[in-house]
Parts: sequence; C-alpha cells; structure tokens
Amino acid sequence: MSILSALLAFFAGNNGQTDLSVGDFEALLGEGKVALVDVRTAEEYSAGHIPGATNVDFYSEDFLRLFEASVPKDCPVAVYCRSGKRSAEASAALVKAGYTVNNLIGGFEAWKEEGLPVNTYQVERFFSDSHLPVDITLVKHGTLAISFKGYWIHVDPVSGLNKPTVYSAEFPKADAILITHEHGDHLDEHAIDMLSKEGTRLVMNYKSWDKIGHGDVMENGERGNLPGRVIIVAVPAYNISSGHEQFHPKGNGNGYVLSLDGFRIYIAGDTEDIPEMAQLEDIDLAFLPVNQPYTMTVEQCVRAAKSFMPKVLIPYHFSQTDITSLPALLPDITVLLRDMQ
Repeated sequence: MSILSALLAFFAGNNGQTDLSVGDFEALLGEGKVALVDVRTAEEYSAGHIPGATNVDFYSEDFLRLFEASVPKDCPVAVYCRSGKRSAEASAALVKAGYTVNNLIGGFEAWKEEGLPVNTYQVERFFSDSHLPVDITLVKHGTLAISFKGYWIHVDPVSGLNKPTVYSAEFPKADAILITHEHGDHLDEHAIDMLSKEGTRLVMNYKSWDKIGHGDVMENGERGNLPGRVIIVAVPAYNISSGHEQFHPKGNGNGYVLSLDGFRIYIAGDTEDIPEMAQLEDIDLAFLPVNQPYTMTVEQCVRAAKSFMPKVLIPYHFSQTDITSLPALLPDITVLLRDMQ
C-alpha cells in the first residue's frame, strides 16, 4: 500500500470505511482476510465479476438483511459496483450497520481497465472457525476453485466442456491443483499449465501421474498439507454397482477431504455411495456427483448424504440427471442446486 493510501486508510478507517485504489484493493484481496461482495444487480454480476466475489444487490429492498445473512459483522468486507457510486452508498449503509468496509474507487470499470482477472462463475461463501471467508467458485461439472486466506486451490480444472474456461485470464495462478482421476473431464494438462506457477502443488492419483508424468501422488487414506495450512486427506472414490465397476475401479481414483481452519469440505470425485462414506465426520460442505450410470443415481446420492450428514450439499457433475427432487428428499441437509452440469 502506498504512503498516501495508508494515510487515507488511517483517517478514513476512523469511521469504518476505507476507499482504495485498484492496486490497493487487489493487494487487500490477496491477503484473503476480507469478504468480497459485488453490490451490482444479479444481471451485472452474471455478465462478469471479480474472481471470488459474491453478489448482494444494493438496489434490493432488503439489502442489509441479505448482506447480514451472508457476512458476519466481525469479518471485514470489500465492496464494489460498476463505477463506485453505488458501492460508496452501500459502504455508508454497511458502516452504519457495524461493518468495517473497503470500497473500490472507480469500481468494476477501473478494475477491468487495469487488465485484472474477470470471470462469470457463481461463488458460494462460507466461513472458517476463525471467521475467515472460504469462497468456492463453481466453475462447471467437476471443476471447483477454492479461495482461502489469499491462496487458490483448484480441483479438476478443465478448459473445455460446455463452459470454455480461460484460466490464464479468469483466475489468479493456483497455489495447489487437485486431480481426482485421469478421465478427460477431470484431467486437462493445458488447464494445469495455464494455472501453474513456480511452487504450485499438484496432487493426483497414480494413473493421472502416469498420464502427465509430474506432480505428487496421493493414495486413498494418505494425509498431507496444502498452502494456507490446509489439511488434505485422499479418500476412496469408485463404482460398486454390478456392471459399472469398470467406469471407476476401486483403488484408483481419489476423493478429497479438505480442512480449512476447521471448515471441512468433502469433494467426492467420481464415485457411487461407497461404504467408506459412513466414516466421514463433521463435513460442513459436500460435493457429490449425480451422473448416472457413471457415478450416482439420485437415490444413491440420498443414501450417500444420509450416511455422513453434511451440513450443506452441492450436487455436481450431474450432466442430464434431474436433481430437482434432492432438497425434498434431504430435508435435514441444506441442498444448494447450482449450475454444475
């Protein structure tokens, strides 16, 4: 942060609001200690937003209620709009409500003018035990991006499928990349190359390593660490239905359990409702595939979720399977239906 910006931040901070230039705003986001919120309309957000931003429309009648429902008041926030006008008004309202707010001068237009990354993917925000934001970008199919404490972890990044993704333009470089198995809709060497930087940790199963010849292999049951003091455990992922075993043989693919300052995420990979799921404990967020016949049917997904009862379930990798009945079938679990075909 420049000396001038630091002085402005000091004086502005006395009333809970700090106005930041694009460079200082980007640096603040890199620390991973603020919740980034786009206060434009849903249509503006969908057309393109800063990576990691969730959306609360300042023009909505219940703006403060929606904001308070998504961000605790002890978590500093960073807000922006198109040009800076709405976010300035939003900042004033949020400060009055008890938030510490950082506002982007010039808004999204200024961000784009600097050539900084923009993407169009929905973000779901959760919070760790220390109230640090855990932001999950729902890219597509089996592809996820997790932002925590300024670190980026990508899972099964793929450039193609029905949502072409240009990782070099849409996301910061990855601190870690996790590959569940070697199928083409999960292992894309071009996407890995675009996301990689010096020091990027690449984790995968043996057959993925056989395919690309580099990275760290984790076997089912192994435990390790990722950047940001994230704990990772590789867990089994395989088919059990008669006649389906060849799709994902037992002992090959990985699912992953990530622990981020107490917030536990289970990313199942391509699997059916295997008995090992019952051993999972304290899962805050689960991603389960519902892509029959290659992974689970809706009924299998219900059995799987009930076996370990995550707090939140996001079905993913579902292709043409109709998953709309899942919320009613799992009334004791928060089921979020998102565009993760």
